[in-house]
Amino acid sequence: MRYVAPSMINGTIAAPPSKSVGQRLLLAAALAEGPCVIRNTGGCGDVVAAMEAASGLGADVRFAGEDIEVRGGSRPRGGRLDCGESATVMRMVAPIAALFPERFSLDGSGSLRRRPMEMIVDPLRSLGVECATASGFPPVSVRGPLRGGRVAVDGSLTSQLASGLLMALPLCREDSEVEVRNAVSRGYLDLTLAVMARFGVAADADRDKDRFRVRGGQAYRQGIYAVEGDWSAAAFWLVAGAVAGRTIVTNLPADQPDSAILEALRAAGAEVERSGDSAGSARADLRGFEFDATECPDLFPPLVALACFCPGTSVLRGAGRLRHKESDRAAALEEEFRRIGADVTVSGDLMAIRGGRLRGGTIRSRGDHRIAMAGAVAGLASEEGVAVEGHECAAKSYPEFFDDLDALKEKT
Repeated sequence: MRYVAPSMINGTIAAPPSKSVGQRLLLAAALAEGPCVIRNTGGCGDVVAAMEAASGLGADVRFAGEDIEVRGGSRPRGGRLDCGESATVMRMVAPIAALFPERFSLDGSGSLRRRPMEMIVDPLRSLGVECATASGFPPVSVRGPLRGGRVAVDGSLTSQLASGLLMALPLCREDSEVEVRNAVSRGYLDLTLAVMARFGVAADADRDKDRFRVRGGQAYRQGIYAVEGDWSAAAFWLVAGAVAGRTIVTNLPADQPDSAILEALRAAGAEVERSGDSAGSARADLRGFEFDATECPDLFPPLVALACFCPGTSVLRGAGRLRHKESDRAAALEEEFRRIGADVTVSGDLMAIRGGRLRGGTIRSRGDHRIAMAGAVAGLASEEGVAVEGHECAAKSYPEFFDDLDALKEKT
């Protein structure tokens, strides 16, 4: 358990590496012919899961100081492929593993065993892959080889399978077309395409980004690649600045889906600045706000923490996308923030928070890294502070989170 006392913060902090970019770079490197070096990966659990998956796909993966060296091109042996607790890795790796004729069993641990995987089956079967799940959940069995062609993917829950197909299909002999129906998180598809382009591999998207044309017979090229900073993590520090002082976050790229946090902070009345690779926030007269987080659902936890201190009622849209995260994140946010005095109500796709003040108390992370970090940020501006049970789960995406929080508090 970690207790966060009411505290003022004031400081500058570098955003940690983006796990979403790091995972994609590691998987692309596993598909490259020849050695790759991935820099600035960080050591979070989800990146380690991508390393294990890349190794299971036949790549030689090893640390070289603070870098990761990946040498792809070897034929995998099949068998169990460990995805840790990362649903992103499992859903993206399934079509990549299906490139090979060996049978793989994609499995993991913890909350991953409760994450839905049924959406993988029909698209892979339509491309010639033997594929099955355990009643819609892990483990996922795949046996290729994957062939190119037309495939439709249900993107209403996640875009991760579509990302995996976009990464795998360029290595098939045939050209392909991927239709993503009811697509959400289009920004993460853009992220996948950007990583592919860095490796010399392309897929063409139509204007609405729900249909992609992929030329077969392409090859991932070796090289040295760096992971950029993470807006998902930066969101917590920017909310912290808005409710408890002032923060500046550096090492941020121009755009990621969760850079939308700046729009939400402005709507809430916070002071927000953006310059170069930095973004900052500071306390001001906050107010209730409305924000549609459908395309950036990972912003829900920091936005709930923000809304607790915004007089009036704030409304967040897109709560339906939270049902199958590390926890039922919509229900978990509602219940856990109520435990510390918040007025949170979820109804269908809407989450309403009546804010202004927060008592504090004890919040349970439920093994969800983002709930742990949101509870800690809320503690800064609460009346009694917040004790976070199971705070260790923050290491899934941000191992240094609580150390960085202490450093910001020490600079007041």
